[in-house]
Amino acid sequence: MVITAEKLWDGSVLHDHPLIIVDGGQISSIASTSSAEMPKDARVLDFPGATLAPSFFDVHIHGAAGHDVMEATPQALDPVGRFLASRGTGSFLVTTVTAPLDATLRALTGLARLLSNPPKAGLARPIGVHLEGPFLSHDKCGVQPVEHMLEPSIGVFDRLFDAGEGHVRLMTIAPELPGAAGLIEHATKRGVRVSVGHSNATAAETNAAIAAGAVSATHTFNAMRPLDHREPGILGTVLTNDKLYAELICDGIHTAPEMVRLWWRAKGPERAILVTDAMSAAGMPDGEYTLGGFPVQVANGRAMARGMLAGSVLTLDRALTNFVEFTGTTVENGLRCLTTNPAVMTGMGEYAGALTVGQAANLVAVDPVGRLLGSIVGGQLVQ
Repeated sequence: MVITAEKLWDGSVLHDHPLIIVDGGQISSIASTSSAEMPKDARVLDFPGATLAPSFFDVHIHGAAGHDVMEATPQALDPVGRFLASRGTGSFLVTTVTAPLDATLRALTGLARLLSNPPKAGLARPIGVHLEGPFLSHDKCGVQPVEHMLEPSIGVFDRLFDAGEGHVRLMTIAPELPGAAGLIEHATKRGVRVSVGHSNATAAETNAAIAAGAVSATHTFNAMRPLDHREPGILGTVLTNDKLYAELICDGIHTAPEMVRLWWRAKGPERAILVTDAMSAAGMPDGEYTLGGFPVQVANGRAMARGMLAGSVLTLDRALTNFVEFTGTTVENGLRCLTTNPAVMTGMGEYAGALTVGQAANLVAVDPVGRLLGSIVGGQLVQ
């Protein structure tokens, strides 16, 4: 397969008139149409006027296509992966929600087996686990069940980490909880990146978490202490700490366009990360679905439970077009927010975030406003 377009953003540099050769599901050559010879009898995919880029990487997603990732079966993850691939996502972190500890341990055991399998062509690949809970604030729980939330515990974390057989790559924690700083330091030493969120923390408590090793913030603005000019709290700290990455759900529902622009001005192209926080209803018609086992009603693009937002039905391709529209920035800046930045934040650049020779052929073609024109995962064009 040969893929051509107007431009290529490879994860760091923008190139004109690229020619990418794919062989056996991997990228065998990246050149320009002016310098490379077209292979004979190759299947050519041309995207005139488009930009090629790495496939998207979603570090915060609970499900799609009618399935929750905590089902932890091939019958659940394969449809999720197939749907995500059709929307440009090539890699994702399966994201848990707070649940009874035994249920979470069972889910992690099942997910560990699945994540150890080789990638499947045409399906987005789950490449790690994001623990969103159980170490969250009762005051900022959102729809997550407070009865199953726990105070930070190195012992509990180690049980979760061991059940995941090393696949836990990201954890959300509320910095104000007793023992949070110690657990952040411990998790960081075990190779897990820590994100602050679902939190009523003060600025001082948030800064203590960052000093202990926290590197990111979970769905900025949502489930966070509101901004105050005398006590900036977690949100003020997230927006002003230039070293901290910050997620955002850019669906126009969780975060108004004005606040998206504020977030973008604060975090910039090096630290901004777009996520979906999607749940099982993504890609499905309106109706009742589940998030981690509890019911969620979905209508007109909103997922609601107990009168509150319960995840989203967003896809990263839609997040990209919304982001470009809301901020007026370039599509290349938007692509950075859902490719390179999440890969660098998680330390998973080996699997996502860049296009290089020898890597799996996971790439997208988008138009100048970010609309998805084509998705190729594992060397296969996904329809």
